[in-house]
Amino acid sequence: MYFFATRTSRLSMDDVPDVDSLLSQAGFDPDQSILTRRQAEVLALRERGVRQTVIADLLGTSRANVSSIEASARSNVEKARETVAFAEALTAPVRVDVAAGTDLYDVPKLVYDACDAAGVKVNHTAPDLMKRVSDAAGDAVQGREVRDSILVGVTSDGAVRVRRSD
Repeated sequence: MYFFATRTSRLSMDDVPDVDSLLSQAGFDPDQSILTRRQAEVLALRERGVRQTVIADLLGTSRANVSSIEASARSNVEKARETVAFAEALTAPVRVDVAAGTDLYDVPKLVYDACDAAGVKVNHTAPDLMKRVSDAAGDAVQGREVRDSILVGVTSDGAVRVRRSD
């Protein structure tokens, strides 16, 4: 009997979730997804704590192959997220270019003023907005300084999107 670790307990091989049900519940459609079916299967099982060796046995392949499939799937998901963020930044009704050298503490006013002019409500307080911008900008913001130009977009529903604008 096989055992694998989940975040909360150890389950037997008989308790491995049915991958077809998992994909169906999540609404996976291979014709509409950037993921292959195999990548979706591996991610669905890994997200439920199934070890790569158990997945390899279930799929009739090697653990190394499962590892490769998982890495490719996670890379594809990250690329898809990046593409969505790019598209949202392009279409956001509010776009604020924040120049290198700007004090992070000045960013909320820039964003709020642009949102007021466009009639868009921001879903963040000034401290929350600064944190969101700082976190999303990565090393483009260091401490209070915007080191590299960034674009702060605000969608019509008030969600904030941050992109490097180099």
